[in-house]
Amino acid sequence: MYGLRYAYRVFGMKEMRVMLPSIERPKKLPVVLSHKEVKQLLRTQKLLKHRLVLAMLYGCGLRNFELRNVQRKDLDFDRKMLHIRQGKGRKDRYVPLSDILIRGLKKYLLAENPDTWCFTGYEKTGKSVQLSSRGVQWIVREARKRSGIEKEITAHILRHSYATHLLEMGLDIMSVKDLLGHADIQTTLVYLHVAQSGRQKPFSPLDKLYDQ
Repeated sequence: MYGLRYAYRVFGMKEMRVMLPSIERPKKLPVVLSHKEVKQLLRTQKLLKHRLVLAMLYGCGLRNFELRNVQRKDLDFDRKMLHIRQGKGRKDRYVPLSDILIRGLKKYLLAENPDTWCFTGYEKTGKSVQLSSRGVQWIVREARKRSGIEKEITAHILRHSYATHLLEMGLDIMSVKDLLGHADIQTTLVYLHVAQSGRQKPFSPLDKLYDQ
């Protein structure tokens, strides 16, 4: 290091420094449900349609408007995939459908037989229409009340839980980015701050204190 500084002085060379990019920790981290809380939330709903709304928000990582825009033709049960059309940024993507969701959706479609939209609501006239954003919010809100979970729960928090749980289960960050439909990896990196994954799962020193 001394030799470099001497050369800079004698020969008038400009000192060069390597600047490493800083990774800024987000000021506010997302709320994430535990696996137990997700199961608890899904169990609260007696109506199959409402259980499926919650299960798809979590199981497919959908945004509120993406769930509402799901049509019957977007469900590919043979390939176990859901085609999300015109998500945020007007981009299409595919996400996996679990076997549990497929069984529930088949049962629901057979009973309800919706024409176009997978999930529908009703106008005052009784006409079937696309499920509204408020309708989705109401389903999530009522499920939280019934479950007794103290955490804030919204459709987007179920999406946060989806991303975090995938990372904890070993899926790589780039795959999670694609499944979420993020344009920028920086948006996805926030989940690394909340996921309990990595070389060693974080723990409290109290867990080890009395093991000695």
